[in-house]
Amino acid sequence: MALHLSSDAVAIIGFVALFAMMLLRVPIGMAMGLVGVTGFGYIVGGVPALKMVGQTSMRTVTDYTFGVIPMFLLMGAFVSNSGMSRELFRAANGFLGHLRGGLGIATIAACGGFAAISGSSVATAATFSTVAYPEMRRYGYPQSFATGVIAAGGTLGAMLPPSTVLAVYGIITEQDIGKLFIAGILPGVLAASMYIATVTIIGFVRPDFLPRAPRHSWKERMEGLRNIWATLLLFVFVIGGLYGGLFTPTEAGGMGAGGAFVIGVLRGRLDRTEIRRSLLQATRTAAAVFTVLIGALLFGYFLTVTQTPQKVTEFLTGLGVGRYGVLALIMLMYLVLGCLMDSLAMVILTVPIIFPVVTHLGFDPIWFGIIIVMTVELGLIHPPVGMIVFVIKSVVQDVKFTTIFKGVLPFIITDLIRLVILIAFPIIALWLPSRM
Repeated sequence: MALHLSSDAVAIIGFVALFAMMLLRVPIGMAMGLVGVTGFGYIVGGVPALKMVGQTSMRTVTDYTFGVIPMFLLMGAFVSNSGMSRELFRAANGFLGHLRGGLGIATIAACGGFAAISGSSVATAATFSTVAYPEMRRYGYPQSFATGVIAAGGTLGAMLPPSTVLAVYGIITEQDIGKLFIAGILPGVLAASMYIATVTIIGFVRPDFLPRAPRHSWKERMEGLRNIWATLLLFVFVIGGLYGGLFTPTEAGGMGAGGAFVIGVLRGRLDRTEIRRSLLQATRTAAAVFTVLIGALLFGYFLTVTQTPQKVTEFLTGLGVGRYGVLALIMLMYLVLGCLMDSLAMVILTVPIIFPVVTHLGFDPIWFGIIIVMTVELGLIHPPVGMIVFVIKSVVQDVKFTTIFKGVLPFIITDLIRLVILIAFPIIALWLPSRM
């Protein structure tokens, strides 16, 4: 006699199987795809499930909207390999390095600039671990502070446009990616400003803790500024074009990649080797992202047939804790998951389940996208795991995990305060999109 399980039982088994495979180091895209196809096949039938695999895969890789992801990844690769990160740090250091904790402030400023054209938290953290960390150590900055400030600066990559995480959120929820990018600007600037304020406070409270670097002459400062004109021009061109409605997010990605390539070649920073390296880097990352996306879509069909999103919505709204109570529970879940998973995978896995809850409670989907990204990024730096911390540790091998977490702690407190501010004042995220 065949065993017929209910849709709830199938959904629970599916989630257990998914997390078991993730613990066994099965790539998240593969794990979601396998669970999605198997579960869908059990409920609907094997033939429809196999047809779904072919149709979903083809539709995803040929969809014009999804073209925004490889284009921005290519732009980030050109930017990273043309040495713009060093120039940004040098320019910021010229103006800020002589202040108490100035190299930390310069690192935050340079991370923000680099994040605004690379769109990746991991790339930002890895890059500045090689660029800023040696400089800070050379002038006597403690290991904890140096690594902590890089980890905090790295999180700006997911907030400031162009953000891969925000683009994927927009695709999953069918929200305007251009508006999401623009919505990330003011929260991103707020984040950078609050990090700089945190460094300033640490320098004020413990003046012996953070040294000063030598003051640069105005000639050196102007030279530093002259070297970053291209980076600023690229950012203004891409974001200005988006905000002004001159091109769509996908077109903005193409223009950004083309602009980064032309600037890199004209300045002699991108030779044949670096171009090839950038293309391979962007292709590998895009393939990984698309694998996760296809897996997530297959898993999404499985969730749909088991009616999991509707049931989760009913459960959370029936708790009687109010809309902000439900929001707090969602934030807590993201903080926990942020310790264990990659930010992109986390968003892809959870948003199809959580988004109906959020819309049912009447929260703005653009604002919620910003809140999600911010919470996810906070999860990437807070103990006990913190994915960005692992990235920094892999680059700076002579520092202990406990030392990095110690340095990150003041910035985690800052992030929690910022999260409360953005929840209390949604206008910070929504003002610029409303002007488009």
